[in-house]
Amino acid sequence: MDTSVVFRFLKELAANNNREWFNAHRDRYEAARQAFDDLLGTVINRLSVFDPSVRGIEPKDCTYRIYRDTRFSEDKTPYKTHFGGYINAKGKKSNHCGYYIHVEPDNCMLAGGSYCLPSPVLRAVRQAVYDNIDEFRSIVEDPAFSRYFPVIGENFLKGAPKGFPKTFPYLKYLQCKEYTVACHVPDRFFLQPGFADQAEDIFRQLKRYADFLNYTIDDFE
Repeated sequence: MDTSVVFRFLKELAANNNREWFNAHRDRYEAARQAFDDLLGTVINRLSVFDPSVRGIEPKDCTYRIYRDTRFSEDKTPYKTHFGGYINAKGKKSNHCGYYIHVEPDNCMLAGGSYCLPSPVLRAVRQAVYDNIDEFRSIVEDPAFSRYFPVIGENFLKGAPKGFPKTFPYLKYLQCKEYTVACHVPDRFFLQPGFADQAEDIFRQLKRYADFLNYTIDDFE
């Protein structure tokens, strides 16, 4: 598996983000996409060892189109400059918490959680965190977890969400607008022979967090 072809292609695409260049180098895109699929397949096999729910998922079920939706964006460049794969037992469009791999030069990550939850689901997750705060803290404040995922969420409310006390001592865990986590890694992470071992270790920690969220989220699926 030669992941370097993915980085070479994405770097050149970023410098030549137009249809003419892309069409002239479509064979390189196909080679890069295949290399990324191979990477995903390796990770899925590792995940299946400790999370049987993802066993049998194919890379093609996890990947996203490289074409950007430019209808409502000022940026009209036609192509994404990354490859992303979301390994999710209930499908990549599900609210169910899964495992995300993002390969982009100088912006690589292994991540997970649930993004853009519908309001009733988000409130239910916050309630679960509030009602089970000791269990939640035992996961997210465990050094084995926080070494990879130091921050819970990406965007945050300024105050307490409606219906929750402002005096709650762990309010930061209720202020998340999304319950995502991310482990940023250097490009070389995916280029080293033992990357799958490290990815497995990171995602083993993520599963603990995912299981907590999915206990509530899956009631709405």
